[in-house]
Amino acid sequence: MLERPWESFRKKKLIQIFTDKNKIVDIGGGLRIDATKNNRDKKEHVWLEPYMEKVDYVVLDKSPDYNPDLVGDIRDLPFEDNSVEAIICIAVLEHVEEPQKAVREMYRVLKPGGYCFIYAPFLFYYHPMKGYYKYFYRFTRDGYEYMTKDFSHVEIQNVRGSLATVMNLFPFLSKRTGWFDYLDKIFGKQTSNQTSGYDVFCIK
Repeated sequence: MLERPWESFRKKKLIQIFTDKNKIVDIGGGLRIDATKNNRDKKEHVWLEPYMEKVDYVVLDKSPDYNPDLVGDIRDLPFEDNSVEAIICIAVLEHVEEPQKAVREMYRVLKPGGYCFIYAPFLFYYHPMKGYYKYFYRFTRDGYEYMTKDFSHVEIQNVRGSLATVMNLFPFLSKRTGWFDYLDKIFGKQTSNQTSGYDVFCIK
């Protein structure tokens, strides 16, 4: 099976979070481990289920319709300063009116040494959800470096090479880019900044 660097990066960092930290806040429920607490069926990251038994995992969302554990806005998180051990924020920032404020809030509530895992798209198809959220922004590596500049440690991993990214722009081909992932590896395009998005791991 073709090794995709972004998949290895995400798995490694999520295992680190669920191993090192006890209280984890998933903003938007992006892990999609529990289908009763987010806006999609249980499809991704199911391999994390054994780790969940050992931590206090809560989902926060601004919409009560998704049945989150906590209702709150990422721009004004309902936590004290330096009180949260880890935050996961997958596919949320592109739907937030003020993403820089959101990142500052995540930094504020994290304990010193706390972890933050973020994903948001760069070259990606338009995907709002009518009645719930719009689609405001896309993010480059430069944008992530700026928004996360206050963290003591930041790692940024692109998600998809340039050829697979082009194919992924079509919703009906999303997650069906295997041959193009292989071509990206052959032609040295896996590390291209012409990418679908970025996974970012930060330590406060």
